[in-house]
Order: sequence, then C-alpha cells, then structure tokens
Amino acid sequence: MLKKRIIPCLDIKNGRTVKGVNFIDIQDAGDPIELAKGYVQQGADELVFLDITATIENRSTLIDLVRKIGREINIPFTVGGGINSLEDASKLITAGADKISVNSSAVKNPKLIKEIASKFGSQCVVVAIDTKLMDDEWIVFTKGGRDQTELKTLDWIKEAELLGAGEILLTSMNHDGTKGGFAIEITEQANNLVKIPIIASGGAGAKEHFSDLFQTGISAGLAASIFHFGEISIPSLKKYLTEQNISIRL
Repeated sequence: MLKKRIIPCLDIKNGRTVKGVNFIDIQDAGDPIELAKGYVQQGADELVFLDITATIENRSTLIDLVRKIGREINIPFTVGGGINSLEDASKLITAGADKISVNSSAVKNPKLIKEIASKFGSQCVVVAIDTKLMDDEWIVFTKGGRDQTELKTLDWIKEAELLGAGEILLTSMNHDGTKGGFAIEITEQANNLVKIPIIASGGAGAKEHFSDLFQTGISAGLAASIFHFGEISIPSLKKYLTEQNISIRL
C-alpha cells in the first residue's frame, strides 16, 4: 500500500507566503524560504509552491525564488503559476522544480499537459483544479478562482488524465481556508474516476480531517495556514495518523 502524503503549500504573492479564505482576504504568512526549510525539518513529504498572481499579472513564475527554495530542500517540489508553455516548464525544472503544476493555462490550452508529459514524463505533471459547487454541480474556475468556466470538474479531471497528467491537485474553493474539513464527496468521486493520485486541498483545520480524508483512499492531503501559523505541526499530525492505523511516511 502506498503511504499517504502530507504536503504543505506555499501560496506566493510579491515574494511572500500568503493565505486567504475562499481565495480572498489574503494575509501574510511568512518568508517562503524559511518556511520551506522548516517543513523539510518537520518531515513534510513534499512541498507545493504556487505563484498565485502570476496568471493574473500575465507574467512567468518567480524563477529566482524557486531556485533559492530548490537549493534548500531535498523533498519533491511542485511549482505552479504562470506556466504557459513547455519552455516555461523547462526553465522551472532547470531551476529546481521536480514537478510542474498547470491550472488556467491547461484549461486554455489542454495540449500543454501532453507537451510537458511527453518531454518530462507524466510523473512531472500536476494538473491543479480550482473547483466550486454551483447549483449542485462542481465547476472549474481559473485565474485564481476569479473566472468561472463551463467545465464540469469531473469531466476535466478525466480529460487531464487522458492527456497525460500524473496527479490532480483538487482545491475546493468552498472549503479553502475555512478549516471545516476537506471536500470529501467531490474528492472521493474524483479518486474513483481516475487511476492517477488525487491531492486534496482546501479546508484542513484539524488532525481528524486528514484521517477522514485518508480513510477514503485519497493519496495526499495539502494544507497551508494550519502549518504556516503553527496550529498543527507535521510531526504531531503524523503521530496521530499512525495511531489511527493510517500508513504514513515517518
């Protein structure tokens, strides 16, 4: 059985780590390099770096910051934000990223998933999906949750897998930052639909939320504010999950 993964997420704006609620009310959460180093020491399984305003500002990801973080950590490192071409992806992998996360750009140009997967392998491609429950239907949003698309979330997840995605990072906008628990229903539906791993994001607020998530068979849980602000430490979370007989990397 594959062991479950605990993944802190660094949402980056103007070179700083930030966190909001439901994709708004953004607050400063600290220096990304220091946070990244701390998460390695705590035993995080992977790290995700998302430049949350790159797409909105029509610019590329902060490559220098990616390079600095990459030098300081020795765990898998996923980078996303403003990646619009194979060239963008190549630059980030050269700078130290292990995986590339595409979101808005993949919706606009689905062939980008296939291009990156063909060049670097599916294991390097994470398709990030921001989803929101609208009139009893989960719908895909782009540009940091600003633009509603016509895509149904489960349809897009299946298409992303067929195009070569190696993982799906699924963020519930309804649950983001609320600390009320993960969006178990849509995440479990996604997990049953595809063969690639699903990373659940949005809503983590207690150790029990990770236990509830992993008991459904989900591969990984991603969180931000509870880790950034010291509400839950990764060692204590892993200890708790081990006590719940959940296979975790120690």
